[in-house]
Amino acid sequence: MTARLIDGKALAAQVRAELKPAVAALAARGARPGLAAILAGDDPASRIYVRNKVRACEEVGVRSEPHEFPATVTERELLECIERLNRDPAVHGILVQMPLPAHLDAERVLAAVSPAKDVDGFHAENLGLLTRGTPRFVACTPAGILRLLDHAVVPLAGRHAVVIGRSSIVGKPVALLLLQRDATVTICHSKTIRLAELARQADVLVAAAGRPRMVGAEMVKPGACVIDVGTSRTAEGKLAGDVDFAAVSDVAGWITPVPGGVGPMTVAMLVANTVRATELSLA
Repeated sequence: MTARLIDGKALAAQVRAELKPAVAALAARGARPGLAAILAGDDPASRIYVRNKVRACEEVGVRSEPHEFPATVTERELLECIERLNRDPAVHGILVQMPLPAHLDAERVLAAVSPAKDVDGFHAENLGLLTRGTPRFVACTPAGILRLLDHAVVPLAGRHAVVIGRSSIVGKPVALLLLQRDATVTICHSKTIRLAELARQADVLVAAAGRPRMVGAEMVKPGACVIDVGTSRTAEGKLAGDVDFAAVSDVAGWITPVPGGVGPMTVAMLVANTVRATELSLA
């Protein structure tokens, strides 16, 4: 069996195109969506991620506002910057690029972002609204995963979804979204017993553990949809997902590539959340 490829790059371009009329409508009302991106330190991968997000914003017509700090930035300096941005009516979304330098309290920094401008969907208030089933902003990667599943017309209601990973950024939110779409959801993690056995039961398998190529063909049910969230560097410096793409493609029914799968959709949903934040600010 050869899996059907779910092209996140193409879908992300479609999402951005769909956002342009909404941005134009906001401009007609005198409101241009604005995203402030905070980058602390000199991590090369973080710089690439921020640059990709800025480019996506510019393509749609969203104003981007970078705020860069050295790795020696103090927590107070970051919190003061966030507070200024919280008060700025021209800023509708605030992105704090992770990871932060080790001496900073990431939870405290993220909690300082106004829930109304938390376009990453990381704030406890927004996670709580998602749990209740009335989300304001859904974390970008889980939101992108659902768009990919819908685009591929993957059945969810009544199906068994297995999520490998329990982070508040991906694992838990995507499990909630799948549950709200009437899937039966199992969350697995590093302490899960018989992980491979559980993974083989999945109609939809979401791999978000951050372990390169941990999911092999023996862990996949024939015809299943496999969503690869992982992005790791191998010893050779190559980008690898959590899924052994070549092996699993011969078993799965659908599969996302790395790169070009979930990653572009994460960026597209960040732009979508920024547009939504602007619309909510005018309501």
